Amino acid sequence: MGAVLPVLLFALGGVLIGGAWSLHRQGAPRGALLIVGALALLATAGGVLYLVPGDG
Repeated sequence: MGAVLPVLLFALGGVLIGGAWSLHRQGAPRGALLIVGALALLATAGGVLYLVPGDG
């Protein structure tokens, strides 16, 4: 599962970014955009942080 998790997190972040863009184009409320955008940011940041070398 070593290199699979970051790829899945990046894929999830991309899907969520696309969903946020779609919501924006459809005129969704700002709260929905912020939630989906924050989830996309968290997923992408998780993928990046997983790839950062650490102690363990």
